[in-house]
Amino acid sequence: MKTTYKDAGVDIDAGGRFVELIKDHVKATHRHGVMGDIGGFGGFFALDELGVEQPVLVAGTDGVGTKLRIAIEMGRFDTVGVDLVAMCVNDIACSGAQPLFFLDYFATAKLKPTEHAEVVKGIAGACGKCGCALIGGETAEMPDMYADGDFDIAGFAVGIVDRRRIIDGSSVGVGNAIIGVASTGFHSNGYSLVRKVVSDAKLNLGERYDGIETTLGEALLEPTALYSPLVAKLTKDFDLHGIAHITGGGFWENIPRILPAGVAAQISRTSWTVPEIFRFLQRKGSIEEHELFRVFNCGIGMVIVLPADQAGRAMEAMDEAGFSAYEIGSITKREAGGPAVVME
Repeated sequence: MKTTYKDAGVDIDAGGRFVELIKDHVKATHRHGVMGDIGGFGGFFALDELGVEQPVLVAGTDGVGTKLRIAIEMGRFDTVGVDLVAMCVNDIACSGAQPLFFLDYFATAKLKPTEHAEVVKGIAGACGKCGCALIGGETAEMPDMYADGDFDIAGFAVGIVDRRRIIDGSSVGVGNAIIGVASTGFHSNGYSLVRKVVSDAKLNLGERYDGIETTLGEALLEPTALYSPLVAKLTKDFDLHGIAHITGGGFWENIPRILPAGVAAQISRTSWTVPEIFRFLQRKGSIEEHELFRVFNCGIGMVIVLPADQAGRAMEAMDEAGFSAYEIGSITKREAGGPAVVME
């Protein structure tokens, strides 16, 4: 009896069907600078056509984490691709970089072309919104490495910024305003704690709970906000001194990454309302306030530091771009040995 690759759990024909299903979505993301089409051994992008005088490449990589488990349990695969792109491009946007191209890695026990193509469709859609080309990726069937039905995804974004316009926090100074841009929920952080609360409290992902407009599962799958287009808009009209993507570690871990020595971020907790979905999980899991803000974004997905006299106009611009924003604090002098972030 002859043994085939399919007998070992890898279906080459399914891989071919998968590529056919995603091809048009990938092609729709192509932008100026892309060379060639998918199918080669590498993706090509021509930098000399972009007109940037002192080009600096900025790269970022990330995944979606255990939020994937919620998607798998819900049988919904159209949102996690957006999460994947957002987590990468939001990071590189913190330096003022605009994404040029994206690559994805998809690994699973057994490829399900129709279902899994929804993931790549989400990736392509998010790339399109950011002006970012999806120029390649890798799909791997790995039986025995993953349980049946499970999969994992990772993403890699490369962007560009003019050396003279890099935003690195070095110009952050006392008196600057701190603007908080609203999140769209938990984004893609803290889901191990989310899932523990859901399990321990015996919550039903398919049920609607008071204060939550959708089912719990749908609320937890709300995709991460794409801040990259907003940053591109703001950098043209405002002097952005520092940008922090509020991911794992919350305010305490992420804001200090853009603060120079001698200054601190003074945050007013009453300047915005923590969305009910966070409070709901906090109550069900008996999560202390400090832990809540240390793990989750609590309604603020990005923090932008800029001159105080530009704060009002900047928030108007954010509103016009479809983002809710709040002046949540200011930059103050940091005493020797004092905390970098002070929450009032």
